[in-house]
Amino acid sequence: MTQITIIGAGLAGLTLARTLAVHGIPSTVYEAEASARARGQGGMLDIHDYNGQHGIRAAGLMDGFRSLVLEGRQASRDVAPDGTILSDRPDDPAGGRPEVQRGELRQLLLESLPAGSVVWGHKTRSVRTLADGRHEVTFANGSTLVTDILVGADGAWSKVRPLLSDALPAYAGRSMVETYLFESDTRHPATLALVGGGSMTAYDETTRIGLGVQRERGDTLHSYAMFDQPLDWFDGIDFHDGPAAARTVAAMFEGWAPELVALVADSDIPPIFRPLYGLPIGHRWEHVPGVTLIGDAAHLAPPDGEGANWALFDAAQLGNAIAEQPDDIDAAIRAYEAALFPRNIDTATAAAAYYPDFEPC
Repeated sequence: MTQITIIGAGLAGLTLARTLAVHGIPSTVYEAEASARARGQGGMLDIHDYNGQHGIRAAGLMDGFRSLVLEGRQASRDVAPDGTILSDRPDDPAGGRPEVQRGELRQLLLESLPAGSVVWGHKTRSVRTLADGRHEVTFANGSTLVTDILVGADGAWSKVRPLLSDALPAYAGRSMVETYLFESDTRHPATLALVGGGSMTAYDETTRIGLGVQRERGDTLHSYAMFDQPLDWFDGIDFHDGPAAARTVAAMFEGWAPELVALVADSDIPPIFRPLYGLPIGHRWEHVPGVTLIGDAAHLAPPDGEGANWALFDAAQLGNAIAEQPDDIDAAIRAYEAALFPRNIDTATAAAAYYPDFEPC
């Protein structure tokens, strides 16, 4: 039986494993994290009917997905720095972009897999192609494996990508600082009222700073302070000292409405620095037998609300292609890549339009 190895237990890798399992095709996912609960999994995702939901459907998990949807979270508003509401878009249950929490969706995928499908605590150190065409993966713990089919679902800094491409992510010209306010309905009611029922964005064109906020389950406010600045601009912020970092970042919003400043100043976690990167627009590679990429490993782009959706779509496309040609998986990979590469151009171009300082190499 052909051995299929997937590197990375994010949404893309797990959806691929589940789609293969639906068709009776076994695979194994190797993940660097020690367990499913080793770290937080990010915030809200709007899963689109034209791409992301194809992945959920291929995995046979639409009913479970619907149970995770947070009603009302498709509402959004734009707010001026002084707190004036500039636009207010109500929730649209028929809008085709239902909101779920990334961690809950990942857990749904994990619970759908056969026992033992995910091997935790295996951080990939290097990969290489052997003389017989198979691929060897070496892990940080010193163990190795040899596999027939290798799929890199290991994100921005993929260890599998160098088998196919020399491309490296380039800085997108924007960084974010991630914060949380928990139990905002009782602890920060004024801020919750300004954010509204779904998401909120505020941006100052002059200073090139902004705030993006998502209302999660339990009235948690998950925020990203946005700064359109070069990387060295952040050198003076000590993100190892949470309280000091919160004070420094909050001071950058001097003159903003206190309800907005509280999103940073009163964070219930130490602020987390999140620089944004993207691969070259239209990233592609010459086919190498038995290896390919999905998700950010294949087409990392600065965030525009589509990254997770296209990752789910990739997984469905590759999984279904393999199911259609289980006796010639390399032909299935070729077919998947032929459809992927033109799509990469369109999706990366659309994302880059939001980042005027992004110069992909």
